[in-house]
Amino acid sequence: MQIISFSIIQTWERFYRANFINCLTGFKSVNLVGTLHKNGQPNLGIFSSVVHIGSDPALIGYINRPVKAAPHTLANIQSTGVYTINHIHSSFLEQAHQTSAKYPDGVSEFDEVGLTPEFLENLPAPFVKESKVKYALTLEEIIPIKLNDTFLVIGKVQQVCLEEHIVLPDGFLELDKVSSICSNGIDGYYSTRLINRYHYAKPGERTTRMTK
Repeated sequence: MQIISFSIIQTWERFYRANFINCLTGFKSVNLVGTLHKNGQPNLGIFSSVVHIGSDPALIGYINRPVKAAPHTLANIQSTGVYTINHIHSSFLEQAHQTSAKYPDGVSEFDEVGLTPEFLENLPAPFVKESKVKYALTLEEIIPIKLNDTFLVIGKVQQVCLEEHIVLPDGFLELDKVSSICSNGIDGYYSTRLINRYHYAKPGERTTRMTK
């Protein structure tokens, strides 16, 4: 097995290092974050750092890159206090990836990539109409990460929109049934398939599979 030290990693070319380190964490959820500029223009960006923070209250977080690299999403969230997170499906993967391009302020990624902004229940933030699992959040906290000038953005879930047939009686979501995808690195995307579910683990008891 190859052993790679920190000092070796630091000598690597920038994009090689970014790919390598980004892949180390394994497969990640990948989503489109929808926001609204204060002038009313919809904005859309792709993020692979969305993470569950807690269920009561329902809190979701994501990492926003440094302001100089990714300013629009964070600024819009700070301005309006509301945003949406939308699952990506194989049917519009190319359009979703294209939102990672650095479009200038004043340009709507929705228009540029051919996705449809959708406004529901008087929420001042656009959903992606094509997404089958999506939710709206209100901003709760922005935590600066001084080590690399990024930000942990934490929001509270206010509204969820999804395909009803993927919700099981215990609340489990069969996301593979709507082809929600995951990512690896900065440009790799994967389909998903359920292997098994297991009962709640307890000390001294054998792990057992759940049956549908």
